[in-house]
Formats: sequence, C-alpha cells, structure tokens
Amino acid sequence: MTSIVSKLDLQDFIAAYEQFLARPKPLFMEGDANIHYKFIQKLSTLEFKAPPEVPLLDTQLAYLKKQGRLRLWEIYAFVRIVDYFIYLKKRVAEGIVGEWLEKIVIPEEIKEISRYFDHEGRLREEVDERFMALNSSLKRNKEQIKETMQRLLSTARLSPYLVDRQIHYISDTETVMVRGGFNHFLKGTVVGRSSGGYFYVAPEAITKLKKAQAALLSQRDEIELEYEKKISATFTKHLLFLQFINKAFDRFDHYQARHFFAKSGDLEFMRPKSDKRIMLTDFAHPALHDPKPVSVDFSKKILMITGVNAGGKTMLLKSILSAVFMAKYLLPMHIDVHKSHIGHFKEIAAIIDDPQSVKNDISTFAGRMLEFSKLFGKDHFIAGVDEIELGTDSDEAASLFKVILEKLAQKDAKIVITTHHKRLAAMMATHPEVQLAAAIYDELHQRPTYDFLFGTIGKSYAFETALRYGIPPNLVAEAKKVYGEDKEKLGELIQKNIDLELQMRARLEELDREIEKSRKLNEQLRNQKFEGDRALDRLKSELEREYREAIEEAKKAARGGDTAQIHRALNLAHKKQQAARSVEATQPAEPLKVGDFVKYRNTKGKILSLKKEEAMIESDGMRLRVPLGELKRSGNPPKPKKSRHKTKIHVEKPSSASVKLDLHGLRSEEAIERLDAFLSDALITGYDEVLVYHGIGTGKLAYAVKEFLSRHPKVKSYEDAPANMGGMGATLVRL
Repeated sequence: MTSIVSKLDLQDFIAAYEQFLARPKPLFMEGDANIHYKFIQKLSTLEFKAPPEVPLLDTQLAYLKKQGRLRLWEIYAFVRIVDYFIYLKKRVAEGIVGEWLEKIVIPEEIKEISRYFDHEGRLREEVDERFMALNSSLKRNKEQIKETMQRLLSTARLSPYLVDRQIHYISDTETVMVRGGFNHFLKGTVVGRSSGGYFYVAPEAITKLKKAQAALLSQRDEIELEYEKKISATFTKHLLFLQFINKAFDRFDHYQARHFFAKSGDLEFMRPKSDKRIMLTDFAHPALHDPKPVSVDFSKKILMITGVNAGGKTMLLKSILSAVFMAKYLLPMHIDVHKSHIGHFKEIAAIIDDPQSVKNDISTFAGRMLEFSKLFGKDHFIAGVDEIELGTDSDEAASLFKVILEKLAQKDAKIVITTHHKRLAAMMATHPEVQLAAAIYDELHQRPTYDFLFGTIGKSYAFETALRYGIPPNLVAEAKKVYGEDKEKLGELIQKNIDLELQMRARLEELDREIEKSRKLNEQLRNQKFEGDRALDRLKSELEREYREAIEEAKKAARGGDTAQIHRALNLAHKKQQAARSVEATQPAEPLKVGDFVKYRNTKGKILSLKKEEAMIESDGMRLRVPLGELKRSGNPPKPKKSRHKTKIHVEKPSSASVKLDLHGLRSEEAIERLDAFLSDALITGYDEVLVYHGIGTGKLAYAVKEFLSRHPKVKSYEDAPANMGGMGATLVRL
C-alpha cells in the first residue's frame, strides 16, 4: 500500500486524510463497497460532531479476555467510545445510519460506568465519598505549600542568601535558589546545583508537606485501584459487546473521516462500478497545485501515451491510476461525478521507478522484465508503465513489448503506457484493444499545453525542448542532420496529422456551439408559440363569452316581445361568433404527421404513413389510401364500437368514513395497514383532504407514515399540520 501511494504521489493526500481519523487504521474497509458508499452519502446530509481521539484497544481487549485489569486511562478510552455512540443514537434516528445505530444496544452497566468519569478522564468525586475527602485534603495541602514558600521568601534573615524570589521546581519539588551559608538560617535538603554554582534547597517544612501529599495521593491510588478491578470485572462480563463496539467505532471512523475530509476540500466520491471501463471528466490529481483537469475515455485494454517531453504524459498515467485507487478505497477526489465512470480492479500496479539496484545486482531493463513477468500471473488488474522502453535498445524493445502487450491484452485488465519512441506506438496502433493519446505541444509559443489529443501518435519535440532549455542552436541543427531527413519528414507528417486533428477538434467545437445556438433558438420559438397559443385561447374565450351574453340579450328581448331588439341582439351575437371563428382560423395549422388522428369525409382514423400527396389511414381495422389535402385534424381517436353486454360497477361508500385517523401507540406495520384502509375509504367517499395523528415520540412512526404517503399513487401532497391541528405530531394529506 505504501509503495503504490508513493509511486502515484499521493503521500500528502493520504496524510491529510488521516488527520481526520480518530485513531490510525488502514484505508481498506471490510464489507460491501455499495453499503459503505450509502453510509457516506447519508452522512453528507447530517450535522454531527467528529468522534474523539482514542488509542487502539486490541491489546486491552486481549487483557480482558485473560481476566486482566485495565488502568483508568484504558477504561476511559472505552468510555469515550460508548459516550460517542450514545451521542450518535440521540443525534441520528433515520436512514441507513439510524437503522445501524438502532441495532447497537448498550448494556446499562456500561452506561453506568461511563457516568463515573469527568471530561478529563478522572473519576468523579460523586462516585465515592473518599474521593471528596481526599481531594479536599490535597487542595489544602497545596495551599499550605504555597503559603509556606511565600512566607520563607519574605523572611528578612534569609533575604541576603536568596538569589531570586522565585519558586523553582526540581524533580516535582518546590525549592528556593540560595547562596552558600544559607544553612545558618534555613533548614532543608539540597536537591541540586545551578550552572552558576548556587544551591536548590527544599525547605524542611515543604518536605514534610510533600510527604503528607504523597500519602494522600497513595490513598487515592488505592481507591482508583479498587475501581480499576471492579470496572475490569464488569468489562470482562461484557467482553463481546466491547469487541463489537470497538469494531463498530472503527467502521464509523472510516465513514466520518472520509465525510469531513471531503467537506474540507469540496471533494466528491466515486463508487467503483463492476466493469473495467474508465472515463474521467475534469479529474485533478491532488499532488498538483492549480492543476489542469484531465478528461479521458479509456474504454479499451491498452492506452499508449506519446508526445512531447515534460508534456504531462506521466501525470496522465498517474491520474488514471490515482482515480482508480481513490475510487477503490472510497476516497474523495476532484472530479465531475455525473460524467465520470470508474471500474473496479483487484490490484493496481505502477511500473514507474527505475528498478536498477547495485545491491541486488539488477539492471534497469532486467528489473522491468521482472515486474512485467509478475503481471502474467495476475488478472483483474490495472497497470501503469512509465517509459516502457527504459534501459535497452528501443528497436529491440519495441518488438519485445509488442508481443508482451498483445499477450496481456488477452487478460481481464487494463494497461496505461507512456513512451517517447514512435515505433512501438506505430506497431500497436492497429490493434483493436489499443488507444492512442498524444501530448500536445504549442509550436507558436514553444511549450507544452498539458492537453492531449486522442487517436494519434505524438511527436517528442526533443530538438525544440533542447533549444528551450539553452542548448546552442548550431548543436541542435547538427543533431537534426545526424537524425536524418527521412526521420525528420516522419516527424513532420506526425505534426501535420496532429494539426489536422486539432483543426477537426476546433471545427467540432464550433459545430457544437452552432447546434447549441440552434437548440436555444428552437426553444425560444417554442416558448413564443406557446405564449401565442395562450393569448389566442384567451381572446377566443373572451369572444365566446361575449357571444353567449349577446344570445342572452336576444332571449330577453324575445321574452319582452320587442322584435327590433331581437334582431339587433341576434346580429350582435352573429358578429361575435364570426369574430371567434376568424380568431380560430388565424392559428397556423401544424403539418400532419404519422400517429395523428384525422377525419376523411365521414370517416375518422389514424395516420399510419405519409407519401407525397397521399396518406395511409386506419379506421375500424380497415386501411385506406386517401388524398392528403382532404384530411382534417380530429382531436379525438375514433370511438370504439359499443359492446352488446353492458357491465355496471357499483361501489358503496363506506359508512364509517372519517377525515381523521389516530395512530398513537401503534407499531409501524399495524399503523401502515390502518392508514392504507383509511385512505381507500377517504378516496371512495370523495374527501380531498384528511388528517393523520401519529405523535412525535422517537420519530419512527412519523417517518414510516411519511414514507408510505410519498409512495401512495393517490396522495398529491402532505405536510405537517398547523399548530392548532396537531403541529409536528400530525400530517395533513391532500388526495
């Protein structure tokens, strides 16, 4: 574990994470990763304090197993764990975390022991009357020592011998610093000499008080020993519980440390999937300051990264492996979780460092071969190989590694490779399980961009890099001649290919912008049409209302017998009706399409297909080919033929239906059954709003009620009832 963390430059990241742990532990978490992920996600929605720092207690559990006695500080470590779980159980009562905590039942004897201690780990005075008396005596003893020392320092006869008027502590004993000849005026014991030759003297009166203090402390130690034996015996009786709670604390420590670490750095969690696909979007390696995010879709078995020196090839390799590592151990990271995908691998191998060792008599190339040979015995792994041809002739290595990589590609694994040499990349380019990536170089500004172009081989830019770092131009020019015109032309072809790829990428980005612009314009036009349709509907409704009012006026005139008034009212109504029809006619007709319901003369049907000026429609099981121009839109599908047999359904309204239901005192299962029946009766009766009383209590019944309501298909909404109707102890349900 330490080796892979170091090779991927994750030491500082892991060290920062470990600061959030209550006690040291490995990164690995036993159990189902999906359950761990759900726990951590739930914690992100809760507010709680971090657990206290406690020591590892495996040794103490072993002592208890052998009927041993724990010291008070060891007992207090268990007490702190128990107290924290008592706090959590009060704080969290819902979700996957609440369900887990509910299963942790703390014995009453253990709870009682936790009340023995104060927040500094000392036994409280209230535990035993003897403690109160001893503490009082110790307090008086300290005051007497202080008063005696102050009195001595103020004595006039001793003043000429005092070097200073301070109290000096030597071996936890109060002393004064005096010159020679002090013994004529001060009785005491010399306990030390200063660098200036003066004497540290413990006065006789202080020595007597210190002996009295030691006796008091000894008595307190004897009482504490009694309690150590008593509590250790109780702990031994509950050994299985202590073993369980110790392990549960470690489990929660894993979760809370990840939660608070992610919160501190605004990091996201990625749950590893069951496949081997890797797609990173905007991933930032934690070792980099102000990094350029990496995005890569690694869907094949092998990814070969070529291109410019110092262009980010090695960091891309480390970023891919680091993302897999962090997902494997559920460590948070900087990444776009919604657009990323990381598979699960049993092992992560990093062949990055130079394995040369004089001590082991192994060369660079031999060491690389040894590391590669180990991969053949593994499966379900991801490996990263930096500078694959390191330590040997590149032409020979290209042939050798081509065969090795083709063999490894048959395994259920992934391999990321970086190389400066183009031959191996060219040999592997046509392999169906190989992806190519090239580090991009900005020739205009003569520097790498730390960006990558996928699907092509990159140029190394060795000559350009040499010039950038101060190698004389005449030497670089001579090197180009030695390199050869044919190879230089190959480099130019590679660069032209990269330039074309970059141009294509820029064109695709431009097309994406145009598509997005068209989409927004289309959305705007749809919104304008929607608003126009609403305005036309409102105008049509207004004209129809005026038409109905005019008809009513005509009816009133008819009842009054005024013929002229009748004609005027009818003419007005006719005008209003014509205006409404003209408004309807102004609405643009949408073109007919397959699936629309239409009317052809007296026949209604559904369009099956369209061809130039004709349409195929289906009506009552018959298909007709009709002119497209003679079709009219029909808003409703054709009515099905009536069955000769009529079926009548009659549902009686329940006689005992009510708008209120009281669930106080019921178990969750029984309450849900009653609630289901109550809602059915309310729906049949026609109630659109009911009230359910469940009380506050522990919150479990209220939680079960609201969970059921959220899944009920006929419940429109629900909320806490107003204060005068039960407040948080009742729920108002709308049906």
